[in-house]
Amino acid sequence: MKKICFISTIPLTLKTFVLKTAIYLHENTDWDISFICSEDEDFAQELPEYIHYFPVSMERGIRISGIKAMMQMEKIFKREKFDLIQYSTPNASLYAALAGKLAGIPIRLYCQWGMVFVGFKGIKRQIFKCVEKSVCGLSTWIEPDSISNLEFAHKEKLYPQRKASVIWNGSACGVNLEKFDISKKIQYREDIRKKYGLTEESFVYGFVGRITRDKGVNELLGAFKKLSENNPNIYLMMVGTTENDFTVDEDLFAWSKKSNHVVYTGFTDVVEQYLSAMDTYILPSYREGFGMGVIEAEAMGVPVIVSDIPGPVDAMIQNETGFVVKKGSIERLVNAMEQLYENENIREEYGRNAYNLASTKFEQKELFNKILLDRKKLLGQ
Repeated sequence: MKKICFISTIPLTLKTFVLKTAIYLHENTDWDISFICSEDEDFAQELPEYIHYFPVSMERGIRISGIKAMMQMEKIFKREKFDLIQYSTPNASLYAALAGKLAGIPIRLYCQWGMVFVGFKGIKRQIFKCVEKSVCGLSTWIEPDSISNLEFAHKEKLYPQRKASVIWNGSACGVNLEKFDISKKIQYREDIRKKYGLTEESFVYGFVGRITRDKGVNELLGAFKKLSENNPNIYLMMVGTTENDFTVDEDLFAWSKKSNHVVYTGFTDVVEQYLSAMDTYILPSYREGFGMGVIEAEAMGVPVIVSDIPGPVDAMIQNETGFVVKKGSIERLVNAMEQLYENENIREEYGRNAYNLASTKFEQKELFNKILLDRKKLLGQ
């Protein structure tokens, strides 16, 4: 029986991107499965009884407390003698890679779901790039979740080409077509629009994610503000929570909160219903690993607009399921938003193409099977 352990800084990452994969592995193997992340009693209660949970306190950012977290992990690794550890998110990856090396874990798998240094400039970028390169060096195998991020990593000389690969067409966990069920779109659309006082004639742009600068929220709000001056029938639905370290432009945010055309919904675990209410999904991020929201929107037949960064460009097809715009450009974003608003035929065509792409290239169960085969190969089975 093989023993594997999944590590992430916060429970939400494991719950969102890893838990269903772990359940699939349990159902199809005799492997012993463990999770490590910061302590969360509610998360612990939600886990299946066959998943072992080892809480290790990890704070975001570079902190002295990280040494303690790394030492705790090393102790757990030596005691449990895992055959494979899989880690993601910046802090957890650094601690786990170091601890795994010191504990002699034979397979140290780094799931490179985004690179934090991409969003920085100057000396800060160089420091975080060095950290990223260290994690890659300490890992025995690396799996980015998109082809473009793999190519970017090679361009940045983070690791040799022989040390990494992307599983299937990318993404951390694919899209669950039972949850993102397009046959329920009409009802979902009607329910959510009614909830927020939006008519069927209203044109709704949408965003799902953290309300933060890194997600391109300043550009999105700026573009929508400009468009709304001459288009009284358009609305913007912002689905997600604000960061504690608030980085959105204060004036823009204040304007959006006062506007009757911007809807802030907060967090939801039924995102498929909110996506159904949108006419266009927008992800103008500065950095992403893949951009799960893109394929989730596409699965509900919604055309998309994404920034020209590694990750999201692999989740869609330019001029077939939506548009790619220059990162940080309000003008380019406005142009793309206008095109989809003004041309219903293109919008409908892109929506159909979007569903076909998501359902054939990113279906969750197919991805899970390929992950299983990959892990067996890494474990020599």
